[in-house]
Amino acid sequence: MAVGLTHSGPNVYSSPAPTRELLVGTREGLVILARGEAGAPWRLAHRALEGRFISAIVVEPDSGTIFAGAFHGGLHASTDGGRTWERRENGLFIDDVFSLAARRVKGRMRLFAGTEPANLFYSDDLGAHWTHLPGLRQVKTVDQWWFPPPPHVAHTKFITFDPVDERVVYACIEQGALLKSEDYGETWRELNTLGFYNDKTRSMDVFYDVHKALIDPRDPRKLFVSGGAGLYVSRDGGRGWERRMAPGWAADVYPDALVMHPRQPDIMFVAAAEHNPATWRQTHHAGGKIYRSTDAGQTWERLTNGLPADTQHEFGAVTLEDWGAGFSLYAATTGGEVYASDDGGDTWACIAADLAPISKRGHEALIVA
Repeated sequence: MAVGLTHSGPNVYSSPAPTRELLVGTREGLVILARGEAGAPWRLAHRALEGRFISAIVVEPDSGTIFAGAFHGGLHASTDGGRTWERRENGLFIDDVFSLAARRVKGRMRLFAGTEPANLFYSDDLGAHWTHLPGLRQVKTVDQWWFPPPPHVAHTKFITFDPVDERVVYACIEQGALLKSEDYGETWRELNTLGFYNDKTRSMDVFYDVHKALIDPRDPRKLFVSGGAGLYVSRDGGRGWERRMAPGWAADVYPDALVMHPRQPDIMFVAAAEHNPATWRQTHHAGGKIYRSTDAGQTWERLTNGLPADTQHEFGAVTLEDWGAGFSLYAATTGGEVYASDDGGDTWACIAADLAPISKRGHEALIVA
């Protein structure tokens, strides 16, 4: 099965064996990297959707249909492994597709699409028709949702699900809220309004810059969120939060990509830039790094062996592929590099370079001198 590597698509895959093809979403379309035989290097096998900035890829597991969302570029579907594409947008009335996800609902696969402005849509027929979920914008904080760069419009950055209850959907609004629905997305409530206890101010702080969310499959009440200035953990379903920091992180550290091993959830990975993107325009330096935890986020170690000691760029996408006897990791940068590890992050190799940037739209421009 092909595996996607994009900023805002699904970032955990399960396969019977390490994938032979990696679908990479870049600023200049989708690139298919193919794994060589018997240790031969990866190669660039195909380019598609050229000229579109790909935000998210999801592979529908029943049919194998590949869906690609694009920033201000609509939604595209491929039934031949990504070689040819068609638009599937009936009912999807916003063309800035930011995030994609899929899960089994009532016995069939349901696709979800998040957009900018922040909205959510779903399809039960492989994208032939889309239904809007207006309840996402009926929470009390909606008028406060805001994104720093012009035009200051928030987006649905990431979509994830309860590992047990098919009714439960989570949506990460950047910037605005972590939202939870318990009725398939019809109604929503905020989970981060109580915030976390700040030891310095001895008060409760609220975090608004929500990037990615993970739910522990052993305990759906345990949530992990990456966001502006840190990682956040809740043990009570989002009623209260604590902030987690890795060694050496600055107060304005910028963690984004966050993945958890589906069968060994104590193993987690996070990618973080040294400082908030507001500084990148002046420094032209994100300083992206990848960290691993083997104790459910209590402690973190920086991974280096094969990764750059220091990089100008941000790691704009990270994907974990669980293939039974082991697992692989793929990480891509705003500089167009793709790194891979087949031993759980112990060692890495650069499998592609000089691609177009892999990032959230706009991030790549901040670090170009």
